[in-house]
Amino acid sequence: MLKKELRIKYRELRQNLTFEEIEEKSLAIANQILKLDIWENTYFHIFLPIEEQKEVNTEYILTILQAKDKEVVVSKSDFKTTSMHHILLTDNTKIKKNEYNIPEPINGLPVPTEMIDVVFVPLLAYDKQGNRVGYGKGFYDKFLSECKLNVIKIGLSFFELEELIEDTFETDIKLNFSVNPTGIIKF
Repeated sequence: MLKKELRIKYRELRQNLTFEEIEEKSLAIANQILKLDIWENTYFHIFLPIEEQKEVNTEYILTILQAKDKEVVVSKSDFKTTSMHHILLTDNTKIKKNEYNIPEPINGLPVPTEMIDVVFVPLLAYDKQGNRVGYGKGFYDKFLSECKLNVIKIGLSFFELEELIEDTFETDIKLNFSVNPTGIIKF
């Protein structure tokens, strides 16, 4: 399938999920993440979910990261440059939704991209080769291309993978893993 078709398909599938299903699947994803061999790392980048888009609720993962005493990084998006600025999440970090309903830090300590070890990546769809489909603005491809070469990229999805995303580009950054409620796929 083409990215455009996959965006339509998976936005619709997500919109059909109830709040209870989102919570149940998000908790199952967090429990799957515990099985990954990633815990020797220090800096973990996580997205804060856009509730209106019915994204994976990352609060459960955030709780795990805090319990394991990890440094948690969240981002603020710059829509003029399609870039992301990374902030260390602390007890003092204030979060506010931007005009696109994306929860973002409004203050905090900046974290250089090259310090990030693991990135939890939001996505709409993904395939057997580790390609992913997001919302199409390119924020994560740009961000991931700026990360160190060995950064671990973990896509989070409520759904199973697609056979093939037909219209991928050389600039698309592939995932190392995808996690859904029923398991982990390594690419």
